[in-house]
Amino acid sequence: MKSECTTRRVEFHPHFRRQVTGAFDGGTITSDGGGLLLREVEDRVGVVASFASCFTDYRNPKLIEHSVETLVAQRVFGLALGYEDLNDHEELRRDPLLALMAGKDDCEGKGRTRRRDRGKPLAGKSTLNRLELATPEGAAKHRYKKIAIDEAKAADVFVDVFLRAHAEAPKEIILDLDATDDPLHGAQEGRFFHGYYGNYCYLPLYIFCGDFLLCAKLRSSDCDGAAGSVEETERIVTRIHERWPSVKIILRGDSGFCREGLMAWCETNGVDYIFGLAKNSRLVETIREELELARDRFDETGHAERCFKDFSYRTRTSWSRSRRVVAKAEHLAKGSNPRFIVTTLDGDAQALYETVYCARGDMENRIKEQQLYLFADRTSAATMRANQIRLWFASVAYTLLQLLRHTVLKGTRLARAQCHTIRLKLLKIGARVRITARRIWVSFTGACPYADLVRVIVERLKALPVMRC
Repeated sequence: MKSECTTRRVEFHPHFRRQVTGAFDGGTITSDGGGLLLREVEDRVGVVASFASCFTDYRNPKLIEHSVETLVAQRVFGLALGYEDLNDHEELRRDPLLALMAGKDDCEGKGRTRRRDRGKPLAGKSTLNRLELATPEGAAKHRYKKIAIDEAKAADVFVDVFLRAHAEAPKEIILDLDATDDPLHGAQEGRFFHGYYGNYCYLPLYIFCGDFLLCAKLRSSDCDGAAGSVEETERIVTRIHERWPSVKIILRGDSGFCREGLMAWCETNGVDYIFGLAKNSRLVETIREELELARDRFDETGHAERCFKDFSYRTRTSWSRSRRVVAKAEHLAKGSNPRFIVTTLDGDAQALYETVYCARGDMENRIKEQQLYLFADRTSAATMRANQIRLWFASVAYTLLQLLRHTVLKGTRLARAQCHTIRLKLLKIGARVRITARRIWVSFTGACPYADLVRVIVERLKALPVMRC
């Protein structure tokens, strides 16, 4: 009869003359040792704490083992570390390092009330799931779903974090607007088929300022791409002007945001804009000479040629006034390629198109970061409200990683790294965790190739003031 020790071993293929044997007896080892860097960032910027303050807890204080802030931190740090599903937390709840990051005093779970929970310092999937399911109207009386979020307050968290991240007011900022598809594979509330994307999806609205996320609003896909953009822009611009009254704000978006309502709001409120403008026969006819010139140049050189022209233009019915339009008359190997933008900005037509407008493409990389690497598209809950909260959790995780990039990675080889690269190189570090009465020892692997960079980051973080203990 084999001993228990023998049955726990895993025999691998031999290495020359040596046997290769594995066993799950290494003690408390984590693959997320670098997650302590996120904890240091959070202690200095408080984005998780700010988001947690948006929840109202109606639970009996005498029966609570996991505070709202601990639950929110566990969920956000889990996403930042690459754990996309609530089911992952059935095992993660045993991780003392994640418990340390989430702010648990008892990182080993030795003091849990129920015997079956001892050794599990963190909450399980069912407890975490309740953060998404309660409503403000019913939370106080519901038996289980007793933690409700204030949606208006939660939406403002990202703008407030953006403002706090800048010591001085910039002279000019550009707010990028875009919509994207969030594919659905179930019967979620608000599920509609979108002809352009060719699937059932949501159509979230995003607003970024550089790398900073300011708005992630979930919408059903049976709406115009610019739906709600006026309200969200007004909310964000008002909050920014309260802090930075003299900053110049420019709105930038593709032709999906070239709408009378949004342009008129900008003109009334002193906000500049530069939007794509869908081509039509009148616009193309206006630049016919430039298109012919570009074609002639292409015939001579064999290379893509482009000319620019700006002019005043007004639609027959939808626009309330004439506006400045910049046209790119381009000829490629595949033929004519005219493009148009409408703007309130002054300056050279070519520079406005190539330097200012085309830079909006970088925003799409930020959306991909959030959806692909922070799991913003994991909107599989039954209701739109719950899925909006999931989108916000992913947004907070993105913001936390962005703040790490913004505050301490400048000048390093990871200064422009995407979130998954930061996770792979800085957060996914194997470490052994030992907890004594006076100290928590985290012994990182000696083979970490980024050990020197981690030391630099920690020293930079130490130089920043701590917001909380």
